Amino acid sequence: MAITTATGTKIYIGPAVTDTTDTIPEFAALTPWVEITLVETYGEFGDESSAVTFAAVGDGRVRKAKGARDAGTLALTVGHDPLDVGQAAIDAAESTSNTYAFKVVLSDSPSDLYTDTVIYFRGLVMSKRKNVGGNDNVLRNTYNIGIDSPLHTIPSALI
Repeated sequence: MAITTATGTKIYIGPAVTDTTDTIPEFAALTPWVEITLVETYGEFGDESSAVTFAAVGDGRVRKAKGARDAGTLALTVGHDPLDVGQAAIDAAESTSNTYAFKVVLSDSPSDLYTDTVIYFRGLVMSKRKNVGGNDNVLRNTYNIGIDSPLHTIPSALI
């Protein structure tokens, strides 16, 4: 398959959830899903293991093991729209300590015969920041979503 661009990728915020929401069918059954629009950039996200080290005195060699997995923090930059329902929902989520469901739909289907990849996860909206900039800048909001679960991925597949 050829490479694809991020154009057409969408992100949705769902309801507040508990850590018992942890399977694809549980995420898929949630409602409502509200699209957060005017996304300019999605940051990196996905599992990374912490390094666990042990230094043996006898041979001076550091040994390594894989520790806890962390799906990271998704930095989401959007064009400020005070009337966007999705931006209002993520703004409200930041003012709570609740964990929310998120859905990212990649625009990666190789043809109309395939679905797009869907990624579900739980996350806490850790921050919401305004970027005003100068005269010729677009007003932007940046949200940091601390991912609090594994990524549950439904890969692109034949319809």
